[in-house]
Amino acid sequence: MKEQLTIALDWLGKHPELQTLAACAALIFAAWLSNWIVKRILVRGLYRLLRHAGDPQLQDFGVIKRLSNIVPALVLSIGVNAVPGLPEAAVTVVRNVCGGFIVLTVALALGAVLDIINLLYQRRADARIHPIKGYLQVVKIVVYAIATILIIATLIDRSPLILLSGLGAMAAVLMLIFQDTLLSLVASVQITSNDLIRVGDWVEMPQLNADGDVIDIALHTVKVQNWDKTITSIPTKRFISDSFKNWRGMQESGGRRIKRSLFLDQQSVHFLDAEERKRLYRFSLLEDYLVNKRKEIDEWNAKLAERGQEPVNTRRATNIGTFRAYVERYLRAHPGVHQNMTLLVRQLSPTADGLPLEIYCFTNTVVWAQYEAIQSDIFDHLLAILPEFGLRVFQHPSGGDMRDWRQSLESRDAPALQQPDEHPAEVEG
Repeated sequence: MKEQLTIALDWLGKHPELQTLAACAALIFAAWLSNWIVKRILVRGLYRLLRHAGDPQLQDFGVIKRLSNIVPALVLSIGVNAVPGLPEAAVTVVRNVCGGFIVLTVALALGAVLDIINLLYQRRADARIHPIKGYLQVVKIVVYAIATILIIATLIDRSPLILLSGLGAMAAVLMLIFQDTLLSLVASVQITSNDLIRVGDWVEMPQLNADGDVIDIALHTVKVQNWDKTITSIPTKRFISDSFKNWRGMQESGGRRIKRSLFLDQQSVHFLDAEERKRLYRFSLLEDYLVNKRKEIDEWNAKLAERGQEPVNTRRATNIGTFRAYVERYLRAHPGVHQNMTLLVRQLSPTADGLPLEIYCFTNTVVWAQYEAIQSDIFDHLLAILPEFGLRVFQHPSGGDMRDWRQSLESRDAPALQQPDEHPAEVEG
């Protein structure tokens, strides 16, 4: 066996080209073998340990798998010096390429580590208040920029300081290239430090057609999922330069505002007569109000003496004032209205569409469906109870109204048109 090996080595010594080719093949095989051993044995073993002792979700970032690619690159970089007969230029190229590949692999692994840090941070309770995704993206950019400089320096076999010294002259160009990144970085810092928006906030920016929940805050963009389930990507700097509405205060307060008006027909407003006052005593919510109001009016009118005999000089209760008192008491007794927040029932300035009676209050929930149900329940009741006070809601005439009015006129004029002539002979004569 030794004699055969000796003969083979002597034969290769006489053929240097074949010796170099065989050495290159052996080096490539060694690199492949090291890659196979690392990934099939070491990497799989580490993954199993992580699966049992750590978090399986962290395996998806592939940090260990990326780092394992360094081993075959190191084998090639070190072993290429032992290949006989290989030109010096080829050795330099292989070493430089392997060095650049190692730098790239390390940079990608560091980027994956930053993703893991962001994943772990998002599990904290205060992650929505102070997100760090934008800062980690800045660190990624710095890591990739340094890696790019090192890769170029390794490939051309020059010192990185030579490239860095040339960056000073390119500062203005770099400022233009990374203008959006720098502005976004400043905006991210201001958003986080001033707590302007958080993930989960309901924001409204009409100029960009954004109205929904914030689902992601990154360095360059903020993603908003609108209520129609579409997603709007907004540049981060727009939250500093443009105005927007954040509904977080409403959500944290525990109550959502109702601000709507009933437009009443002003021709239905009148003083209450005795029969109407008697009928309104049936309302349990108005009993105390009517008693106290009647006492107050009687005391006032008693001071008028003889002038009090004319109704125009006296104070009298109105149906709209009584209805306003009823609405306020109804809201005070409603289980869906927040009693510790502002509650008003007020008249606004009359308009061509009627007299606005505004209801201003807050629900005791911020859930959208429940809020709409409470609001609808309140106005359903108020619209239905209006006729009890002799009031009408103002409404522009519709086609049906005009048709009914015309039919009423025709039915009123029909008997006059069909009435026979009492003296036909006189008319003929």
